[in-house]
Amino acid sequence: MASLPTRESASASTQEPVIGIRELSTRFGAHVVHHDINLQVRRAEVLAIIGGSGSGKSTLLREMILLHPPSSGSIKVLGVDLKNLSRDDALDLRLRWGVMFQHGGLFGSLTVLENIGLPLREHTQLSDAEIDEIASEKLVLAGLKPEVGAQYPAELSGGMMKRASLARALALDPELLFLDEPTAGLDPQSAAGVDELVLYLRDQLGLTIVMISHDLDLLWQVTDRVAVLGDGTLQAVGSMVELSQLDNPWVTPFFEGARGRAAQAAEHLSTKPREPSSKPK
Repeated sequence: MASLPTRESASASTQEPVIGIRELSTRFGAHVVHHDINLQVRRAEVLAIIGGSGSGKSTLLREMILLHPPSSGSIKVLGVDLKNLSRDDALDLRLRWGVMFQHGGLFGSLTVLENIGLPLREHTQLSDAEIDEIASEKLVLAGLKPEVGAQYPAELSGGMMKRASLARALALDPELLFLDEPTAGLDPQSAAGVDELVLYLRDQLGLTIVMISHDLDLLWQVTDRVAVLGDGTLQAVGSMVELSQLDNPWVTPFFEGARGRAAQAAEHLSTKPREPSSKPK
Protein backbone atom coordinates (compact mmCIF):
# COMPACT_ATOMS: atom_id res chain seq x y z
CA MET A 1 0.00 0.00 0.00
CA ALA A 2 1.28 3.46 -0.83
CA SER A 3 2.11 5.54 2.22
CA LEU A 4 1.10 9.15 1.69
CA PRO A 5 1.73 12.26 3.77
CA THR A 6 -1.22 13.55 5.74
CA ARG A 7 -2.29 16.93 7.06
CA GLU A 8 -3.12 16.59 10.73
CA SER A 9 -2.31 18.37 13.96
CA ALA A 10 -0.07 16.87 16.63
CA SER A 11 -3.06 16.41 18.92
CA ALA A 12 -5.02 14.61 16.23
CA SER A 13 -2.13 12.27 15.49
CA THR A 14 -2.05 11.07 19.10
CA GLN A 15 -5.80 10.65 19.40
CA GLU A 16 -7.21 7.14 19.30
CA PRO A 17 -8.79 6.47 15.92
CA VAL A 18 -12.57 6.22 15.72
CA ILE A 19 -12.11 3.04 13.68
CA GLY A 20 -8.99 0.89 13.73
CA ILE A 21 -8.66 -2.10 11.38
CA ARG A 22 -5.63 -4.35 11.77
CA GLU A 23 -4.49 -7.27 9.61
CA LEU A 24 -8.06 -7.96 8.51
CA SER A 25 -8.72 -10.83 6.12
CA THR A 26 -12.03 -12.06 4.75
CA ARG A 27 -12.70 -15.29 2.91
CA PHE A 28 -15.82 -16.91 1.52
CA GLY A 29 -14.75 -20.51 1.08
CA ALA A 30 -11.71 -20.47 -1.18
CA HIS A 31 -12.43 -16.93 -2.38
CA VAL A 32 -10.30 -14.26 -0.68
CA VAL A 33 -12.10 -10.91 -0.48
CA HIS A 34 -9.63 -9.05 1.76
CA HIS A 35 -6.07 -9.81 2.75
CA ASP A 36 -4.15 -8.00 5.49
CA ILE A 37 -6.18 -4.76 5.52
CA ASN A 38 -4.87 -2.05 7.86
CA LEU A 39 -6.82 1.20 8.06
CA GLN A 40 -7.58 3.93 10.58
CA VAL A 41 -10.40 6.47 10.54
CA ARG A 42 -9.73 9.69 12.43
CA ARG A 43 -12.20 11.66 14.46
CA ALA A 44 -14.30 14.22 12.55
CA GLU A 45 -13.00 13.23 9.13
CA VAL A 46 -14.85 12.13 6.01
CA LEU A 47 -13.26 8.96 4.70
CA ALA A 48 -14.48 7.26 1.55
CA ILE A 49 -13.84 3.66 0.52
CA ILE A 50 -13.64 3.10 -3.22
CA GLY A 51 -12.71 0.26 -5.53
CA GLY A 52 -13.87 -1.66 -8.55
CA SER A 53 -16.76 -4.08 -8.60
CA GLY A 54 -16.03 -7.05 -6.36
CA SER A 55 -13.24 -5.28 -4.47
CA GLY A 56 -14.96 -5.86 -1.12
CA LYS A 57 -16.16 -2.34 -0.29
CA SER A 58 -19.60 -3.41 0.90
CA THR A 59 -18.18 -6.40 2.76
CA LEU A 60 -15.78 -4.13 4.65
CA LEU A 61 -18.63 -1.78 5.55
CA ARG A 62 -20.73 -4.72 6.76
CA GLU A 63 -17.84 -5.85 8.94
CA MET A 64 -17.52 -2.40 10.50
CA ILE A 65 -21.22 -2.30 11.43
CA LEU A 66 -21.37 -5.83 12.91
CA LEU A 67 -23.28 -7.42 10.04
CA HIS A 68 -20.49 -9.83 9.07
CA PRO A 69 -17.45 -11.08 11.03
CA PRO A 70 -14.05 -11.04 9.29
CA SER A 71 -12.15 -14.30 8.93
CA SER A 72 -9.17 -12.95 10.87
CA GLY A 73 -7.73 -9.71 12.16
CA SER A 74 -9.43 -7.10 14.32
CA ILE A 75 -11.74 -4.13 14.06
CA LYS A 76 -12.14 -1.55 16.80
CA VAL A 77 -14.96 0.99 16.54
CA LEU A 78 -15.16 3.84 19.06
CA GLY A 79 -12.54 2.03 21.13
CA VAL A 80 -14.49 -1.24 21.27
CA ASP A 81 -13.15 -4.47 19.77
CA LEU A 82 -15.92 -5.99 17.68
CA LYS A 83 -14.82 -9.57 18.27
CA ASN A 84 -16.89 -11.63 20.71
CA LEU A 85 -19.17 -8.79 21.80
CA SER A 86 -22.10 -9.75 23.97
CA ARG A 87 -25.58 -8.96 22.63
CA ASP A 88 -25.97 -6.08 25.09
CA ASP A 89 -22.54 -4.61 24.32
CA ALA A 90 -23.20 -4.88 20.58
CA LEU A 91 -26.49 -3.03 21.00
CA ASP A 92 -24.85 -0.31 23.09
CA LEU A 93 -22.25 0.19 20.37
CA ARG A 94 -24.79 0.25 17.54
CA LEU A 95 -26.62 3.06 19.32
CA ARG A 96 -23.48 5.20 18.93
CA TRP A 97 -23.47 5.09 15.13
CA GLY A 98 -25.96 5.70 12.34
CA VAL A 99 -26.21 3.98 8.97
CA MET A 100 -27.72 5.26 5.74
CA PHE A 101 -28.22 2.28 3.46
CA GLN A 102 -27.95 2.64 -0.31
CA HIS A 103 -31.63 2.03 -1.01
CA GLY A 104 -32.93 3.87 2.04
CA GLY A 105 -34.25 0.94 4.05
CA LEU A 106 -37.37 2.85 5.07
CA PHE A 107 -40.53 0.98 6.07
CA GLY A 108 -43.20 1.55 3.44
CA SER A 109 -46.09 1.22 5.88
CA LEU A 110 -44.80 4.07 8.07
CA THR A 111 -44.77 7.79 7.32
CA VAL A 112 -41.43 9.52 6.97
CA LEU A 113 -41.78 11.01 10.47
CA GLU A 114 -42.61 7.59 11.91
CA ASN A 115 -39.59 6.07 10.15
CA ILE A 116 -37.28 8.72 11.59
CA GLY A 117 -38.73 8.30 15.08
CA LEU A 118 -38.53 4.50 15.04
CA PRO A 119 -35.04 4.23 16.64
CA LEU A 120 -36.19 6.58 19.40
CA ARG A 121 -39.28 4.46 20.08
CA GLU A 122 -37.20 1.29 20.22
CA HIS A 123 -34.32 2.55 22.35
CA THR A 124 -35.57 5.41 24.54
CA GLN A 125 -38.32 6.06 27.06
CA LEU A 126 -39.36 9.35 25.46
CA SER A 127 -43.01 10.22 25.01
CA ASP A 128 -44.63 10.14 21.57
CA ALA A 129 -44.73 13.94 21.53
CA GLU A 130 -41.03 14.20 22.37
CA ILE A 131 -40.15 11.62 19.70
CA ASP A 132 -42.18 13.45 17.06
CA GLU A 133 -40.46 16.71 18.00
CA ILE A 134 -36.98 15.21 17.66
CA ALA A 135 -37.91 13.42 14.42
CA SER A 136 -39.15 16.73 13.00
CA GLU A 137 -35.84 18.37 13.91
CA LYS A 138 -33.88 15.62 12.17
CA LEU A 139 -36.13 15.92 9.13
CA VAL A 140 -35.29 19.60 8.78
CA LEU A 141 -31.61 18.95 9.55
CA ALA A 142 -31.51 16.56 6.60
CA GLY A 143 -32.84 19.31 4.34
CA LEU A 144 -36.48 18.25 4.04
CA LYS A 145 -39.55 20.43 4.59
CA PRO A 146 -41.68 19.68 7.67
CA GLU A 147 -44.67 18.60 5.59
CA VAL A 148 -42.63 15.72 4.12
CA GLY A 149 -42.97 13.99 7.49
CA ALA A 150 -46.59 13.09 6.71
CA GLN A 151 -45.69 11.41 3.41
CA TYR A 152 -44.91 7.74 2.85
CA PRO A 153 -41.63 6.49 1.31
CA ALA A 154 -43.36 5.57 -1.97
CA GLU A 155 -44.30 9.23 -2.42
CA LEU A 156 -40.70 10.48 -2.21
CA SER A 157 -38.24 11.24 -4.98
CA GLY A 158 -34.86 9.52 -4.91
CA GLY A 159 -33.17 12.54 -3.34
CA MET A 160 -35.87 12.90 -0.70
CA MET A 161 -35.60 9.19 0.10
CA LYS A 162 -31.86 9.57 0.70
CA ARG A 163 -32.40 12.53 3.00
CA ALA A 164 -35.17 10.79 4.94
CA SER A 165 -32.92 7.78 5.43
CA LEU A 166 -30.15 10.07 6.62
CA ALA A 167 -32.53 11.79 9.05
CA ARG A 168 -33.34 8.39 10.57
CA ALA A 169 -29.62 7.59 10.83
CA LEU A 170 -29.21 10.82 12.82
CA ALA A 171 -32.15 10.17 15.16
CA LEU A 172 -30.04 9.03 18.12
CA ASP A 173 -27.36 11.73 17.71
CA PRO A 174 -24.60 9.31 16.64
CA GLU A 175 -20.88 9.96 16.94
CA LEU A 176 -20.17 8.05 13.75
CA LEU A 177 -22.07 7.92 10.46
CA PHE A 178 -21.85 5.29 7.72
CA LEU A 179 -23.14 6.22 4.26
CA ASP A 180 -23.57 3.58 1.55
CA GLU A 181 -23.56 5.23 -1.90
CA PRO A 182 -25.29 8.41 -0.65
CA THR A 183 -25.66 9.95 -4.13
CA ALA A 184 -26.29 6.82 -6.22
CA GLY A 185 -29.16 7.30 -8.65
CA LEU A 186 -29.55 11.03 -7.99
CA ASP A 187 -29.61 13.84 -10.54
CA PRO A 188 -26.69 16.32 -10.35
CA GLN A 189 -28.66 18.95 -8.41
CA SER A 190 -29.83 16.45 -5.78
CA ALA A 191 -26.33 14.98 -5.53
CA ALA A 192 -24.85 18.46 -4.98
CA GLY A 193 -27.32 18.95 -2.12
CA VAL A 194 -26.04 15.75 -0.50
CA ASP A 195 -22.46 17.09 -0.85
CA GLU A 196 -23.43 20.20 1.11
CA LEU A 197 -25.23 18.15 3.74
CA VAL A 198 -22.27 15.83 4.33
CA LEU A 199 -19.97 18.83 4.79
CA TYR A 200 -22.42 20.41 7.23
CA LEU A 201 -22.59 17.25 9.33
CA ARG A 202 -18.81 17.04 9.47
CA ASP A 203 -18.06 20.74 10.00
CA GLN A 204 -20.92 21.81 12.26
CA LEU A 205 -21.75 18.63 14.18
CA GLY A 206 -18.25 17.14 14.29
CA LEU A 207 -19.39 13.76 12.99
CA THR A 208 -16.95 11.17 11.74
CA ILE A 209 -18.24 9.92 8.39
CA VAL A 210 -17.31 6.75 6.51
CA MET A 211 -18.83 6.34 3.07
CA ILE A 212 -18.77 4.09 0.05
CA SER A 213 -19.15 6.06 -3.15
CA HIS A 214 -18.44 6.01 -6.88
CA ASP A 215 -19.42 9.68 -7.22
CA LEU A 216 -16.23 11.45 -8.26
CA ASP A 217 -17.70 14.91 -7.60
CA LEU A 218 -18.59 13.85 -4.06
CA LEU A 219 -15.12 12.38 -3.53
CA TRP A 220 -13.41 15.58 -4.67
CA GLN A 221 -15.73 17.94 -2.81
CA VAL A 222 -16.21 16.43 0.63
CA THR A 223 -13.65 13.75 1.51
CA ASP A 224 -10.61 14.30 3.69
CA ARG A 225 -9.13 10.95 2.68
CA VAL A 226 -10.00 8.10 0.35
CA ALA A 227 -9.07 4.42 0.78
CA VAL A 228 -8.70 2.43 -2.44
CA LEU A 229 -9.37 -1.32 -2.39
CA GLY A 230 -8.04 -3.54 -5.17
CA ASP A 231 -6.72 -7.06 -5.67
CA GLY A 232 -7.93 -8.00 -2.19
CA THR A 233 -5.90 -5.42 -0.34
CA LEU A 234 -5.67 -1.73 0.49
CA GLN A 235 -3.80 -0.14 -2.40
CA ALA A 236 -3.53 3.44 -1.12
CA VAL A 237 -4.98 5.95 1.34
CA GLY A 238 -4.80 9.71 0.91
CA SER A 239 -6.56 12.83 -0.27
CA MET A 240 -7.89 12.91 -3.81
CA VAL A 241 -5.06 15.24 -4.78
CA GLU A 242 -2.50 12.83 -3.36
CA LEU A 243 -4.11 9.82 -5.01
CA SER A 244 -4.28 11.60 -8.38
CA GLN A 245 -0.48 11.77 -8.38
CA LEU A 246 0.05 8.04 -7.88
CA ASP A 247 1.06 5.58 -10.57
CA ASN A 248 -0.96 2.59 -9.44
CA PRO A 249 -3.09 0.40 -11.74
CA TRP A 250 -5.84 0.16 -9.10
CA VAL A 251 -5.90 3.91 -8.39
CA THR A 252 -5.37 5.69 -11.71
CA PRO A 253 -8.63 4.46 -13.38
CA PHE A 254 -10.56 6.74 -11.02
CA PHE A 255 -8.77 9.78 -12.49
CA GLU A 256 -8.85 8.82 -16.16
CA GLY A 257 -11.68 9.04 -18.67
CA ALA A 258 -14.19 11.83 -19.17
CA ARG A 259 -15.79 11.61 -15.72
CA GLY A 260 -12.51 11.61 -13.86
CA ARG A 261 -11.12 14.55 -15.84
CA ALA A 262 -14.36 16.52 -15.47
CA ALA A 263 -14.41 16.04 -11.69
CA GLN A 264 -10.77 17.15 -11.39
CA ALA A 265 -11.39 20.17 -13.60
CA ALA A 266 -14.35 21.23 -11.48
CA GLU A 267 -12.24 20.96 -8.34
CA HIS A 268 -9.36 22.94 -9.85
CA LEU A 269 -11.71 25.71 -10.97
CA SER A 270 -12.85 26.20 -7.40
CA THR A 271 -10.42 28.72 -5.95
CA LYS A 272 -12.42 29.69 -2.86
CA PRO A 273 -10.98 28.08 0.31
CA ARG A 274 -13.31 25.57 1.93
CA GLU A 275 -15.09 27.00 4.96
CA PRO A 276 -17.40 25.30 7.44
CA SER A 277 -20.69 24.76 5.66
CA SER A 278 -23.77 26.70 6.64
CA LYS A 279 -26.87 24.70 7.42
CA PRO A 280 -28.11 23.14 4.17
CA LYS A 281 -31.50 24.18 2.89
